[in-house]
Amino acid sequence: MLARRASQVRKPPLSLIGDFETEGATKGVTSGEISFLHFVRSREDAGDGDEVLEDQRGRKHGDVGGSGDVVRDRSRSPHHQRWRTDAEPDDGAPPPLRFNPRCTPGVQLPLNSGNPSPGKIFSYIFDSEVFRLITENTNKNAARNQEKGGKFTWTKMSQREAKKFIGLLLYMSVLDLPRMTDFWRQSTIFHVPFPATVMTRERFMAILSSLHFSDPEKDEENEQKKSTEDYDPLHQVRPLMEMIRTISKTIYHPKQHLSVVERMVGTKQCMKTKPTNRRFKLFVLADINGYTVDFKLYTGKSKTASGKGLSFDVVSSLVNRDYLGSGYLVYTDIYTSPVLFRHLSQQGFGACGIYRQGIDGVPTTKENDLTKRSPPGSIRWIRDGDLLFVKWMGTREVSMCSTIHPMYSGDTVQRWQKTVTVFNKYTEGVDTSDQMIGTSAVRRKTRRWPIMVFHHLVDIAVTNSFVIHKTRCESLREKPLTRQQFLEEVAAHLLGVDLKSDLQKNPDQHLPVPTRSGQTKSQRASMGRRRCKVCSKSTPWKCWTCDVGLCLQPERNCHWQFHQHLKRSQGAEN
Repeated sequence: MLARRASQVRKPPLSLIGDFETEGATKGVTSGEISFLHFVRSREDAGDGDEVLEDQRGRKHGDVGGSGDVVRDRSRSPHHQRWRTDAEPDDGAPPPLRFNPRCTPGVQLPLNSGNPSPGKIFSYIFDSEVFRLITENTNKNAARNQEKGGKFTWTKMSQREAKKFIGLLLYMSVLDLPRMTDFWRQSTIFHVPFPATVMTRERFMAILSSLHFSDPEKDEENEQKKSTEDYDPLHQVRPLMEMIRTISKTIYHPKQHLSVVERMVGTKQCMKTKPTNRRFKLFVLADINGYTVDFKLYTGKSKTASGKGLSFDVVSSLVNRDYLGSGYLVYTDIYTSPVLFRHLSQQGFGACGIYRQGIDGVPTTKENDLTKRSPPGSIRWIRDGDLLFVKWMGTREVSMCSTIHPMYSGDTVQRWQKTVTVFNKYTEGVDTSDQMIGTSAVRRKTRRWPIMVFHHLVDIAVTNSFVIHKTRCESLREKPLTRQQFLEEVAAHLLGVDLKSDLQKNPDQHLPVPTRSGQTKSQRASMGRRRCKVCSKSTPWKCWTCDVGLCLQPERNCHWQFHQHLKRSQGAEN
């Protein structure tokens, strides 16, 4: 899509001063330019957002890349300037930020030694303390439910059983049958034998119904505080959520380019710019490789709100200098304003994102502004100190602001085409983290919102573990596992079985199973198929016991025909 539009664009609006040493940068094009163009082009097809901010100005002078305190001149205010074209020089570009992270970016101790197994990496996020929290509170909740008249059999759950429970959730995310109970179906050709060897259906459903992550007694105390400032709407998931947040930030430190995005979890809420309907909104701080560094679950108006808008509170809480350091470049698809960007600048961060027309602090002048008749590729810009406002006419008008980019002029058509090519190779999507979490997600249908959040926390743990695995393999120049292979390894580790082990075959059980497993989506149509023993057509199914290819379709059930013939042959011999 971007390549087709490149011919329509005369010049891209911004470039990055200096070359940051960032993985993925390509000769002649800095990673800052790539990330900026990524946000410009991705917003052309996006809908309107929700949040609006106010305006404020200021920047510190020091060792974090600031350009000194800015003295406001009313004649230079964005409200009193004209929109400039890309042919006009930009003399007020800020100096490049000095990247000074708090820790060496990448995987931290003890996972940065050698190439740990998938199960070991996951165990550092879902460690013994996490499983202790789950088992203790689940046992307390089950006892309380029985006291209230719950009619179910319960024996205390151990940490080992909790690991098997989560292992089965991961196993189900790989197979993905319509209903959870389908994994224990009997006397059918779709019978899946393995889950019953781990635990019974009744035990699995009992654990699921009693699953709890906070002390039930403290839950009741919190409920009594409802409608007061001391009430915590996330009390039931906060202990587990804080554990996952802390561990995720401990074992990995992000690289220079960060993004703050919205992520939706659950069902029954629609966002125009997201492909699916969801319920819970999370604000996520993610590394360029998809690692979820930090996150915040949105609960509505906060009692600690600063009064500067939702996006200010969210971004300023996630982008924490005490943890990160300084010199980071933050890209956000949440509607922002100058007050947020100048706050980040004071903290030693660069920022780039979109803004909505009409908010305080953004240019209001119409002189030399873009119009609906402006040709694609038309650019207008205004600089207000270290903050650059840019309008770019693509398929629609896009309004951006940045504290890290200057304007540049000259013949840039070839440079734009090259940047698009490198960008497509470098990013492959707007929300890398969302894409990985959406693949083989754990989430199942449920009416209990804490379980929805729990499923997503498991997805975050698996995805972060997978990113660490890929990072270590890149450092050691080894081929990483695919996400499905990695997920299978983690599931086998939690279940306490060997991934390559096979269940003992019963000669009387002729079950249809796939001929191959582990292929990517693009390989499933052809790789691993066999010739059907009955009709000689290509089929992805085989008999588990006989190990021969057999079709399994409503109009051509060769599996049934083959074994009927086999039974008659065996009967004749006897």
